[in-house]
Amino acid sequence: MVYKVVLRRGEVAGYIADCPAIPGCVSQGRTKREALANVKDAMRGCLAVLNERAEREQLRHPAEDVVSIAV
Repeated sequence: MVYKVVLRRGEVAGYIADCPAIPGCVSQGRTKREALANVKDAMRGCLAVLNERAEREQLRHPAEDVVSIAV
């Protein structure tokens, strides 16, 4: 899956990278390349947590199905 990332200069130094599609997924780096690499790691971590939460919810509500789809 491909996500859009907003990359902007930090107030003091470096860059801030934000993925609007994943609430709270923000990172930073000294260079654009570092900020993008860091936000990519943050995105993986955020998505893993969201998937774990969905699986826990399915255990609490077994009548509901959680399915995976590719977009």
